[in-house]
Amino acid sequence: MTDTPQDFSDLASGLSTNAVDVEKLVRSLRRKEGSWVEWGQACTALQKAGRNSQQIFEETGFEPIQQNQVSVAAQVYTSMVNAGAAEEVRSHFLRKGSDILYEFRILAQAERAAAAALILAHNLDVDDAREVAKAMKEFSRFGSLPQGFTDTAGDAVAYHCWKLARQHSDLQERSRLIARGLKLASSQTARQQVEQLLVDFTVVPRRSAPRLPVYRLDSEEQSPRIVPIVGKLPLSTRDLQAVPLPEEIGPFRMVKFSGEGAWVALPGWQVILNAEDPIAVLEMSDRLPVPLQGKVEEVLIIVDRAQREWDTDSYFFADNGGNLELYWFEESPDIPILGRVVLVMRPKKILDEDYTKDGWQVDD
Repeated sequence: MTDTPQDFSDLASGLSTNAVDVEKLVRSLRRKEGSWVEWGQACTALQKAGRNSQQIFEETGFEPIQQNQVSVAAQVYTSMVNAGAAEEVRSHFLRKGSDILYEFRILAQAERAAAAALILAHNLDVDDAREVAKAMKEFSRFGSLPQGFTDTAGDAVAYHCWKLARQHSDLQERSRLIARGLKLASSQTARQQVEQLLVDFTVVPRRSAPRLPVYRLDSEEQSPRIVPIVGKLPLSTRDLQAVPLPEEIGPFRMVKFSGEGAWVALPGWQVILNAEDPIAVLEMSDRLPVPLQGKVEEVLIIVDRAQREWDTDSYFFADNGGNLELYWFEESPDIPILGRVVLVMRPKKILDEDYTKDGWQVDD
């Protein structure tokens, strides 16, 4: 039997008032006691108790990137166990493989268990795991399964290899993908589909993803400031005093107030004015479907919820199992479209923010 790792996840609520428990977790991490799953659970518990990643690093020697990996991977491991992963899979990944399970964070709970079993069965590495996760994620979006392929982890990867192989005219790369698809396919019908490529040399051109509609703010006039409106005259002094001072947050000057909701000021560009039902979503530039080049920074995605008809030259937010996700669809999707991306906005570049606030600065 495999030892079940001690679960630290329920300790977080009491850690802020119980220094003994915190010290116990810190000591355990410093000595690297237990399995990596326990390390991840301990890191999560310490963060919930108020420790930030830098403090945990100074106290335990676990670098922030390592904390994130084992914390996320431990959650994946727990969900994999809850999904009924086989004993040999649980035992293997309890000993090692946090880097591999970390790649499965994008998958659903049942998919994680299947992906881990595939990795173990074929002795795949972390690069393979990244490819498996991507293939299964894309495969899960199909409303109906591609002909010949079943709803298994192996067939999902086989389909991914089949699709890529059809796009290659280079025989060496095509052969490599076919061999990989045949190796990892779970069903005989999937193998037959892949084997067809050995005699069918038709090349299906790969469609390039369209360019994201990206623009960077580059002038102060294009970055208006939100100000509260007191009301319409006649007004009293008390009316004026009752207006709260808005707090601007982040490079896009987002404003929160005492009620529910927040707003962001956008320039009066035509693409914004033409949107019938625009909403804004914040995201990091390296987490877009096509990561933006240059500095990783927060970007603002403007979505028109009124535009829900698919076209191949646009990006869309869609409902994927109750989650809001950003996609480019090569073909008409089977999942509900919630809105079309009309603009991705980068923040204005500011080399010296204090310099811009001083109106008396004079260039030499």
